[in-house]
Amino acid sequence: MVRSTVVAVRERLTRNHLRIGFLVVLLACAAGIAYGTGGESAAEYTDAPTDAPAADNYTVITQSGRVGNILAYAPNGSLVYSNDTHTKYYDVDPVENESMTVEYAATDTLYAESPRCQDPPCARNVIERANLSTGEVTEVYAQYVHRETAGEWHDADRIDDRHIVVADIAADQVFMVDTETEMIEWTWDAQSDFPVTGGGSYPGNWVHLNDVEVLEDGRVMASLRNQDQVVFINPETGLADDWTLGAEDEYSILNEQHNPDYIPESRGGPAVVVADSENGRVQEFQRENGDWNRSWVWSDDRMQWPRDADRLPNGNTLVTDTGGERVLEVNQSGDIVWQLDVPHPYDAERLETGDESTGGQSAAALGLTSQRSSSDDNDGHRDVDLDFFDPIVDGVRTLAPSHVVTFVIQSSPPWVTPSDLGPIIVGLATALIWGSTELGWFLRSRGIGIRLPVYRKEK
Repeated sequence: MVRSTVVAVRERLTRNHLRIGFLVVLLACAAGIAYGTGGESAAEYTDAPTDAPAADNYTVITQSGRVGNILAYAPNGSLVYSNDTHTKYYDVDPVENESMTVEYAATDTLYAESPRCQDPPCARNVIERANLSTGEVTEVYAQYVHRETAGEWHDADRIDDRHIVVADIAADQVFMVDTETEMIEWTWDAQSDFPVTGGGSYPGNWVHLNDVEVLEDGRVMASLRNQDQVVFINPETGLADDWTLGAEDEYSILNEQHNPDYIPESRGGPAVVVADSENGRVQEFQRENGDWNRSWVWSDDRMQWPRDADRLPNGNTLVTDTGGERVLEVNQSGDIVWQLDVPHPYDAERLETGDESTGGQSAAALGLTSQRSSSDDNDGHRDVDLDFFDPIVDGVRTLAPSHVVTFVIQSSPPWVTPSDLGPIIVGLATALIWGSTELGWFLRSRGIGIRLPVYRKEK
């Protein structure tokens, strides 16, 4: 009975019927992607949001990856500054005693051959200072790099009027430079303490040294992303092994983290608040009896590849969720009290609250409770959502490693957001099946058969 029904269906189902079915699915996926981006063009989608929710202070945001920009929003939410001169913008810091002035790391991709780039693409890394009120931009220090991939500087930290410390991804080094003479006065090379057999590919993207912070006692804290570790360096004696947070491939602790902030003992530390990127959460670790113990964790079901978390003086935490395409503020109860949807953000700062987590207290001092929130329309999800594709996106995110999802989002066109993954996945699968079916029909029409290379021999 069942067999006869299948045969009857196959007799009625012509090749054109199948083609129409495949085409309908592809059109539905295209409509889903268009609806997910509100029907906007790529240029319209990547434009900076013209307003943000009201906040107590100015909010500065950088974008890198598919979009390169630095944005500043006034307390009333209006956009007061935007600059997309560079290809990518990374860490941004307020300048001490300079109102409405910031310093940031940025990268330009050089596509044309030139005296500075013999084999394009190359990169030009620059540290700049910008007055957000006047728009005046001053170059602080710059270097050319012979490659683009893993050739950026993601962070620099100022020591005094002349000296800055740079996290150099291209050379796998931390170095201090006199910006007036451009002489490098001190360097720590990751090869002095870590084997090249670990981390990422060597010599390509081995360490991915993405953050550096000069501490009050003169030590330097650095983030070795591909080693899953935050390390502490004494410029005189080198790496302090007993202070290292995390261990390579110990993903339950850290998994390719970004932008750790140090909170000193005077504010409830020693503690480190860090964006645990590939684990999709922000964490804090408290230093107790010579060990690092996890003291706080926060995440929600939208979070995808966070890359910054700053503890504010009011006890809230400002989080940059790159894959989730938003910047959000989480209060001490774990609720989202401020959120701005923005394509591919890298770093965020609240001016007049201190550099990064300088003005904040530790989670232990504040009594914060770890929490994984369930997002709703008011505090988590994007304004536009397609319920039909949600189970597909959730399934892919559950089955696929986080770095795979992140790679797909980064390498996709600027208008593709994580919410577009569902229709994209269905569309690609449909196109593959359709193409395979057409190939099979073509081969059979020419008398070419296909069989598995392994078969059972009849006795």
